[in-house]
Amino acid sequence: MTTTKAAAKTKKPFNLLEWAKSRKGQQAIIIVLFTIIPLTLLFVFTYYPFAEMFKFSFYDMSYTRVKKYVGFENYLKVFKRDDCFRALWLSLYYMAGAAIQLVLALYLATVLSFKVKGGSFFKGFMFFPYLINGIAIGFIFKFFYTRGFVLDTVLQWIGFDLENLPYWLKDTSINNWSLVFTSVWKYFGQNMVLFIGAIMSVDSELYEAAMLDGANRWQQFKYIMLPSIKTIFMLNLIMSITGSLSAFEPPYVVLSGGANGTATYFVKMNEIAHTSQKVGLASAMAIVLLIIIFAATIAQKLFFKYVFKDATDEDKGAAARREKKLAKLRAKGAK
Repeated sequence: MTTTKAAAKTKKPFNLLEWAKSRKGQQAIIIVLFTIIPLTLLFVFTYYPFAEMFKFSFYDMSYTRVKKYVGFENYLKVFKRDDCFRALWLSLYYMAGAAIQLVLALYLATVLSFKVKGGSFFKGFMFFPYLINGIAIGFIFKFFYTRGFVLDTVLQWIGFDLENLPYWLKDTSINNWSLVFTSVWKYFGQNMVLFIGAIMSVDSELYEAAMLDGANRWQQFKYIMLPSIKTIFMLNLIMSITGSLSAFEPPYVVLSGGANGTATYFVKMNEIAHTSQKVGLASAMAIVLLIIIFAATIAQKLFFKYVFKDATDEDKGAAARREKKLAKLRAKGAK
């Protein structure tokens, strides 16, 4: 008892300087510093500006005028103003393009995931547009769609008459589809590469076992490949939907700020914020867009959870049947 008390009395007090010089202390300091620095940058350049933008959305203000509190009036204006609402609906064109983009990327990824002559060349060739700057792509397609230039010349070679061809950037019935094509051309290579990486990570023995069960190529794709890459598929889908809602470069560059009814939500937001200097309304538009993206993401997750639920149950049954068949083959081999 006396010895324990003596040991407690002789215990050295905590020395911060010695602890900081020790290996354990230096490790803790490095961990804290590496945590504090990115969190500080994230707060200063992301969370704090977002909080300020959210606050601005409740005010009628500009860059120079004193702000006035208006409550939810800016949010109501987003849906009441024809230009804002029309710009939001234009996102449907880009969503349709995103669907085409994903289908095309998944098809080519499925083909190129297996041994194809010149497959590496085609992968690089199709991924290359994603590496080009968006502004440069805008100027490329502005020249491509100009009356009498590249596209019209190619169509005339095929046999079309120039007088019968539409104005690809002036005709309001087709100009938005023309701009959507530029986004598809730029981004489908990125989706394709992500799909290829996911498909190649699937165990090849699953395909062999499925062939033993008599599964054809479509059944292998539906019950093995697609459920195995559903995480990457959802990632590509979310990025495509987000990109569709925030399309900016095609209409802004190709048609000089969204002329001829091509101004997307982001282009209109940029115009309202910087040209009209209605910062409060532009902030409300950004918050509305964020809510729409969140809602679309949640809806996608729920949809895929429901769609793949039955497929997962069927996979369990197929796995059990496959094990039985393999056991029979082993038994025959043993005999």
